[in-house]
Formats: sequence, C-alpha cells, structure tokens
Amino acid sequence: MRFTEHELTAALTGAAKGVLAAQDKDVRKGRRTADEAWEALGRFQRFQLLDGLGDQILPVLVALPDVEVAPGTRPTFTEEQVAAAVEDRLGDEGGRIRRVVLVKARVALVQVALAHVPPRQDPDALIVPDHL
Repeated sequence: MRFTEHELTAALTGAAKGVLAAQDKDVRKGRRTADEAWEALGRFQRFQLLDGLGDQILPVLVALPDVEVAPGTRPTFTEEQVAAAVEDRLGDEGGRIRRVVLVKARVALVQVALAHVPPRQDPDALIVPDHL
C-alpha cells in the first residue's frame, strides 16, 4: 500500500498514544487523556516510543496490499490481510505459541495505527494559491 508520509506519521503517532494510554495509570483511571500524557513526555521519550513502534508497524503498513481509497475515506483492510502482512514480516521468532500471541498483538497494534490514518485527500480538490 502506498501511504503518504503524513498518513504514516499520523498512524504511528496514534498507535504510540494508544500504547502510552495503556501503560499510563492516570490515563487508565481517567485522570488525564492520552493527549495530555503524550504532551507530558519529553522529546526523547516520544522518540524512543515512536522508534520502537516504528520497527513493528511501518514494515507491515508498507506490505499491505494495494486497495482503492476513495477521497474522504480511510483505507480498509481485512484482519486476514493484516495478519498475512504481519506474519510475512515476523520471521521465525519464538515457538509456536509465542508466535501466535505475537501475531495477534502485532495485528491489534497495526489495526490501531490504521484507525489513525487520516481520510484520503482528493488531489483535485486541493486549493492552490493564485500567485503560483
């Protein structure tokens, strides 16, 4: 699948905020939002989180099959398509049970990332300034 840089960034950031929300006790208890927890992180902490997730998510997103995406909608993939892309990128890690758990967890993570991909823009509807 050909995602734009903006779409990949939004997907990775959305997944990182989801992971942070699951790890942050204050977010889980409703004392603050995932966005507030994200803003509370330092730049290097954000980088570390994004770097770790990027190695898991980005190769799978790029390996997804090409689908037609109508302007104003997000790309959609079946769980089987996502699972196949995850398994192809996983290699021979761990035993059989560990691999099954790892595939399920990574599929869930990629689906969270896909949920944060912004709707596709119509290139013909983009406004170009008159002076160009």
